[in-house]
Amino acid sequence: MNDIELRLWNQFAVLADALHFGRAAQRLHMTQPPLTQAIALLEKRLAVRLFDRTKRSVQLTATGRALLPEVLDLLARAQALPEHARAAAAGELGRLRLAFVSTVGFALLPQWVRGFRALYPQVQMELVEATGDVQLQAFARGELDAGFMLHAPGFAPVGLERHTVHQEPLVLAVPEQHALGARPRLTLAAVLDAPLVIFPRRSVPSLYDAIFAAYHAAGHLPTVAQEAIQMQTIVNLVSAGLGCAWVPHSVTQFQRPGVVYRSVEPGKKGKSAVALPGCETSLVWSAAHTSPALERFVAFVAQ
Repeated sequence: MNDIELRLWNQFAVLADALHFGRAAQRLHMTQPPLTQAIALLEKRLAVRLFDRTKRSVQLTATGRALLPEVLDLLARAQALPEHARAAAAGELGRLRLAFVSTVGFALLPQWVRGFRALYPQVQMELVEATGDVQLQAFARGELDAGFMLHAPGFAPVGLERHTVHQEPLVLAVPEQHALGARPRLTLAAVLDAPLVIFPRRSVPSLYDAIFAAYHAAGHLPTVAQEAIQMQTIVNLVSAGLGCAWVPHSVTQFQRPGVVYRSVEPGKKGKSAVALPGCETSLVWSAAHTSPALERFVAFVAQ
């Protein structure tokens, strides 16, 4: 059955509609004998009878009636293929496998997904939340088209194309009952001794290193009380009183009872200023594995 030409299925569909060899042949712009031979060939290859023929009438058999809807669907899909090919080449049709860090999911990602789907509804978007290290592994396995990654300013992963989509400061998540929680604004010197809840270095190495570098510049070694991967988990652990946490400002949208967020003023060591790191979010993708749909998405986000 796999080698049956589309032409034979079309001839079957036209005859099933006309139920007359002469009229069907006219619609197919052919003479009657070749049509008769084509239907006989189709029935031979299928090893079933599709039409009951007499000198006065042509009728579909029960098998022919059961087969007709599938054939019509096949012909409709075949007719749509050229347009689908043009849409795929234009990035208006296809699949986009997209990973994102949790901080993007608070506000930016829902806006982008909603807007992109409105413009390109035939692009299937597969979304998965993943930290940067997990995304890099997925890129290496060819399982991702693009990802939103969090990193220190200018430290996006090497070997990937990127477009910076968001820059924001870090703020300190503080247990509400902690003495620091009572202050409306904090200085770096005031928070250096507070134990930290922080993500593992492997998740966001550039940002982890930037936070530790700020402590070192202030002459202090951070005390890590607990590590956790997801930002929501980190905030929940702060709520439980395990420590304070440096988080991107966008995380303040996650309001958890028992947690307050505070801006922290840069510190000084002697006459030298100690700058606090910020963070960036970038859309990253592999230049070696682009697709029209991915190019559409990159251009959409860049706008």
